Amino acid sequence: MDEVWRRAEVMSPCIKTCVIHSASGLCMGCLRSTEEISRWNGMNASERHEIMAALPARAPQIKGQRRGRRKKPCES
Repeated sequence: MDEVWRRAEVMSPCIKTCVIHSASGLCMGCLRSTEEISRWNGMNASERHEIMAALPARAPQIKGQRRGRRKKPCES
């Protein structure tokens, strides 16, 4: 990779599954709050590291609710 394009930034945890869980207010894809998502580009590295470290502990808030609705089986 060209040196010009290398950055020492904290990468976004976004996985392009942007659905906000109504009860927790967290994105079901990356586990960030809407405020954290909107502020991400303006945050410094330490703020981003702090959020990244907190994400795994947030998963239980939406556990079992990250999949889409299941279609009922067809009745024949």
